[in-house]
Amino acid sequence: MSYQPEPETGRNPPPLWVTTGTEFDGYKVVRQLGVVRGLMVRSRSVVGNLGAGLQQFVGGRQTFFMKMSDHARQEAYDLMVQHAAALGGNAVIAMRYDSNELAQGVSEILAYGTAVVIAPSDQVTGPGQAPPAAG
Repeated sequence: MSYQPEPETGRNPPPLWVTTGTEFDGYKVVRQLGVVRGLMVRSRSVVGNLGAGLQQFVGGRQTFFMKMSDHARQEAYDLMVQHAAALGGNAVIAMRYDSNELAQGVSEILAYGTAVVIAPSDQVTGPGQAPPAAG
């Protein structure tokens, strides 16, 4: 069973670190929690199609599509972060975006990565090492 939290409007997602890499300098992954995702499906309205059509007619930057795409990516990202937080993660590694056109004018935007728990490297003990002294 997959998890997809409902979008929370008007609230910031919980603070998590996100990277397209597989590590954070000075931190160690202490637990992997699994794949997390945020999925948004967006369609253009008739008015939006008219506005975009006018921009295409004139040429140049397609600001309508740029704003719509950026907004959908941000919502997918926020959902992914919420999913990671719900699993108990404090970071997401190997984050990626993917998008597909489902039908004419209907696009899906997917943000995904691996939810992890990270800790500063100097606070992580390996096998056979004594934990840091309380001070």
